[in-house]
Amino acid sequence: MSKSVAQVLDLKNDEELIKEYEEYHKKVWPEVLEGIKEAGIERMEIFRSGNHLFMYCLVGDNFDPNNDFPQQSKNNEKSIEWNKLMKKYQQKVPIAKENEWWSPMTLAFDTEWFNER
Repeated sequence: MSKSVAQVLDLKNDEELIKEYEEYHKKVWPEVLEGIKEAGIERMEIFRSGNHLFMYCLVGDNFDPNNDFPQQSKNNEKSIEWNKLMKKYQQKVPIAKENEWWSPMTLAFDTEWFNER
């Protein structure tokens, strides 16, 4: 079984930086992709609207965002380098807590709530 995890982050509101950010994501380093899988993330998608990012992940039922997201770069030097590089383009959303970079989102609606079982 799988579950969904969603998070939000902003990009710095600069068209050139946003373009660079998207170019990097068209050629993600293989080690970064490897770290994502090793952390237990089955699928990750990032959507953009203006300078706002929405990350949607499909993860295993036992996935704990607080513990497992950091695992993607724990022993992966290229993932650590990638995350440092991406901070050039990113900024926290105003509601993010002090210790958060990507801010978690809560589920507000799901059609599954209304399916007969």
